[in-house]
Amino acid sequence: MTRKKKIDLLLENVTIEAVAAEGKALTHVDGMVVFVDFAVPGDVVDIQVYKKKKNYMEGFIKRLVKPSEHRLEPFCQHFGVCGGCRWQPLPYEMQLEAKRQQVEDQLVRIGHLEVPEIRPTLPSEKTRYYRNKLEFSASSKRWLLKTEDPALVEPGLGFHVGKFFDKVLDIQQCHLQEEPSNAIRLFIKQFCLSNGLEFYNIRENHGFFRNMFIRTTEDGQVMLILCFAQADEAPRKALLDALVKEFPQITSLYYVVNEKLNDSIGDLSPVLYYGQDAIYEQMEGLSFKIGPKSFYQTNSRQAYRLYSVAREFAALTGKEVVYDLYTGTGTIAQFVSRQAAQVFGIEYVPEAIEDAKDNARRNGIDNCRFFAGDMKDVLNEDFIRQHGHPDVIILDPPRAGIHPDVAQVILKAAPDRMVYVSCNPASQARDLAVLCRDYEITAVQPVDMFPHTMHVENVVALKRKA
Repeated sequence: MTRKKKIDLLLENVTIEAVAAEGKALTHVDGMVVFVDFAVPGDVVDIQVYKKKKNYMEGFIKRLVKPSEHRLEPFCQHFGVCGGCRWQPLPYEMQLEAKRQQVEDQLVRIGHLEVPEIRPTLPSEKTRYYRNKLEFSASSKRWLLKTEDPALVEPGLGFHVGKFFDKVLDIQQCHLQEEPSNAIRLFIKQFCLSNGLEFYNIRENHGFFRNMFIRTTEDGQVMLILCFAQADEAPRKALLDALVKEFPQITSLYYVVNEKLNDSIGDLSPVLYYGQDAIYEQMEGLSFKIGPKSFYQTNSRQAYRLYSVAREFAALTGKEVVYDLYTGTGTIAQFVSRQAAQVFGIEYVPEAIEDAKDNARRNGIDNCRFFAGDMKDVLNEDFIRQHGHPDVIILDPPRAGIHPDVAQVILKAAPDRMVYVSCNPASQARDLAVLCRDYEITAVQPVDMFPHTMHVENVVALKRKA
């Protein structure tokens, strides 16, 4: 096998023109598009090219000749190495416009859909410390910076480095989640090092401490889930007891023994070690139970704005039957229930449906019913005959979008209105192209759930054609 030839091409004194997709910026050199990492429109830079194709090139900033007047100093010490928060140098107003443009590109330029004027992106109230859930991975061999001795071998606890499944960047301070998130992670690392608890070797699949999840609520509740690669009780108990003593504010402490080759705990059963079995988030007088495997929007404050847009687009009068597809723990279903006659939520994760039912009971909601199963199997003509024709369908699918069979069932159900909430405008545009056979798009609202990243949530309202 021949080794790829290294590209030795330096583009000098190039002015960055615009923000591009996937967190990059772009410019043109001799008529060819050049995508550049971590650049800001207006920067004058020397670009080291690392990929050259027929129609485009990709590169990184070799030298910042003259910074843009818009360029900001990154606030995180891990910027440029950690794969997250790539847009730190970009003013927030420019981030919001770039996200609106991303939606327009996917729906109009690429998807060729007819849409009304796309609304400005709804900004996040908090642009730092906005996440309520983070996952950190342990590694017996942390990622080394270019300035460090390549022979150095040290454990690390942090985030995976982009494009490398077995590389973990040791994180000192993350600006995504409120304390005690950083303090808990640093304590766990130090306790493991001091007591000889081996960090997991991701490539060779051995070790003890594997990864961890921290979940928080707006009112300060904390859920911690630790994942171990071995069912070794003595060191596990020592670490868990130390955490209970050091952090009395922990509301719920779980552990998982994961002997698989991947980090997913979706098919495993977390064990409650200390405290309550769940934490609870509040929204407009409603309480939502969050267990160790529950889905809940990771930006709690912005979730309220997102769901408010979905409710606005649904235009409910109190008489409608609503289908909430991919309902998760029933947050949207219950959020709109006061304005609907009946709401039916469907979700493929059984644990989430149990949480949804529990949420509805505690919130005193009696017009919501929830069903677990694969969407294309549950949502069929028999289901519609049994539970009634939907006046409104709300969709909030995973990134991959909806299954083609589900799209066909929706078209046969022929609701008067639909609301499509998506975290991936590309798959949303693909699905809308199918739905727009019988529907027209009446409103489009991007929502920023993840400041300093290229990700955008988008809400689309549809009305059945006359």
